[in-house]
Amino acid sequence: SVFDSAPTQNIGDIAVDWKNEIIWVGTGENNASRSSYAGIGILKSTDHGKTWENVGLPDSHHIGRIILNPNNPNEVVIGALGHLYSPNAERGVFKTKDGGKSWKKTLFVNENTGIIDVAFAPGNFQIQYAAAWQKDRKAWNFDGSGAGSGIYKSTDGGDSWTLLTTADSGFPTGKGVGRIGLAVFDENTVYAVHDNQFHRPETDTKPKTDALSKDDFKSISVEAFLNLDNKKLNDYLKNNGFQEKYRAENVKQLVRDGSVKPVDLAKYLEDANAQLFDTPVIGAEVYRTNDGGKTWRKTHEGYIDDLFYSYGYYFAQINVNPKDVNQIYLSGVPLIKSEDGGKTFKSIDKENVHSDHHALWIDPNLPGHLVNGNDGGVNITYDDGQNWLKANDPAVGQYYYINVDNQKPYNVYGGLQDNGVWKGANTYRASKSWQADGEYPYKEIMGGDGMQVQIDNRNANIVYTGFQFGNYYRLDLAKNDNKPITPQHDLGEAPYRFNWQTPILLSSLNQDILYFGSNHLHRSLDKGDTWESISPDLTQGGKPGNVAYGTLTSIAESPFQFGLIYIGTDDGNVQLTRNGGGSWENVSASFPKDLWVSRVVASAHKKERVYVSLNGYRWDDFKPYIYVSEDFGKTWKNINGNLPLSPVNVIKEDPKVPNLLYVGTDDGVYVSFNRGDSWELFSSGLPKVAV
Repeated sequence: SVFDSAPTQNIGDIAVDWKNEIIWVGTGENNASRSSYAGIGILKSTDHGKTWENVGLPDSHHIGRIILNPNNPNEVVIGALGHLYSPNAERGVFKTKDGGKSWKKTLFVNENTGIIDVAFAPGNFQIQYAAAWQKDRKAWNFDGSGAGSGIYKSTDGGDSWTLLTTADSGFPTGKGVGRIGLAVFDENTVYAVHDNQFHRPETDTKPKTDALSKDDFKSISVEAFLNLDNKKLNDYLKNNGFQEKYRAENVKQLVRDGSVKPVDLAKYLEDANAQLFDTPVIGAEVYRTNDGGKTWRKTHEGYIDDLFYSYGYYFAQINVNPKDVNQIYLSGVPLIKSEDGGKTFKSIDKENVHSDHHALWIDPNLPGHLVNGNDGGVNITYDDGQNWLKANDPAVGQYYYINVDNQKPYNVYGGLQDNGVWKGANTYRASKSWQADGEYPYKEIMGGDGMQVQIDNRNANIVYTGFQFGNYYRLDLAKNDNKPITPQHDLGEAPYRFNWQTPILLSSLNQDILYFGSNHLHRSLDKGDTWESISPDLTQGGKPGNVAYGTLTSIAESPFQFGLIYIGTDDGNVQLTRNGGGSWENVSASFPKDLWVSRVVASAHKKERVYVSLNGYRWDDFKPYIYVSEDFGKTWKNINGNLPLSPVNVIKEDPKVPNLLYVGTDDGVYVSFNRGDSWELFSSGLPKVAV
């Protein structure tokens, strides 16, 4: 990769001056996801990517777009989103006229609003449009819209700007205006895709069905509940994943004796994740102006369903064919196309095209030639999406977690962002030899966002893994069988809170024992068939919001003693039990408050020793935090040493050499040969990528 030598791998946008052979990179991912990595400003290369120069805007953190003046290599306009988790001033539109030596902020909305998109009219760099996006992300809540969002126009090459989307413009305004993507056909004709976060009218959200929904139980009386048809009630219980023990007859009995209330059948399903994903918002909309932004009209009637769902903040990209004003493309979960200016749409996804689309290039000189970037990599078509080629080289992916079994040769298992869980022999080296017989050496064993993996060391065919928010399974790879094993709360209790990457741990002392973290620690003595909670809520209790918070993030078991267990949480707690959950002790009082506990490691060399890493990324704190205790967490020593400014994601202790430690950060791996007194970059062949 031409970017391997760069000081970060986190990219928001790339622009290339082909005539003058200059590459511009805006660092920091432009999505506003909970794990979108920040950048270090604008990087520039004048030697085809051999070396990179940081030319400014280091506090912008996330770059939405870069546009270059095709007639002046020194004139560049940047859309900067700013900090993801806090307000800041270095956001808006910035312009340089001297190749990045100096920058002028030419558009600033407010400290919570950045610029997600900038585009100029083909043939006229003076006419520019910019999309502002107000959002507010916290570890426990995400508001992806705000009154600061809107579309601006410049007629002087980005030196000054005028708000176009006023109350009488025809474009939505107000707190429900979310992410906006732009496609400029000419000086006057512009398309905008809008992630409309205003709620749908209630009459548009309820399907016409006789089936019970959770909303039916929020106001129903006890008498009416007891008169419900048992079959309809059983269908509701089964279809919504209630435990097998809950069936119509016994649930009605629980209501009769006052153990539960009818509303508990709604609350059973409601947690922060449901608030985020189930809220019925308007979603994707397309608007068009033909008069340079003076007026806007929606191009379609009704809703564009099944495109953004409730998380358009992850997409909101639109493209227009530079030769056909009526041919537009929308990127979302599917990739869809309109031939009639946005009145109607059809999907151009195919079976070899991964979902979740983020980038599209339209060849201006070869009709039908598109290059698409999605969560599965890159696809290419030469017939406008009727058929797609899958670009398998180079192999790219983002691993949440890896593990190995004890086979010879051993296998590597890994959970990938939106690409499931994969398994393959460690002896495999990337080549195209597998194409001869079609047998790729790595096999997918689970879908979704692949998460943590535990392998039974007595039988490597027994694997525990799953996908986001605690949806885990016990797999029997020999029988091609799987069983869901997620602990479930009882009716009338508050739902468990599961982290996006829920921690699990197979006991090294007994491979029938599995630990599972929600806001409690759960233990199974029979490989996940049944569960008991062995703790109270070990977090600070969570916070109101639409993102699961107050959850366990790490579980560590001492190899020296059964029942000696540490846990870490996303709100800063480290807790210890010495008796298998009989009692718990909070050992994190001396740590910086509320920081995400990214890892707890119970030492394999000394019973009293434990390591902890904290991550302040979600508080816009990028300092490294690593601690060691020699007395079960009573006292702690900071061993950050000479680590650079970069959040720490993981610490590992070498199983054989006590003084050898490894740390994974947002910018690569570091090693210590003296238990944290000093650190060295562990980087041969490894770019500065998040580990």
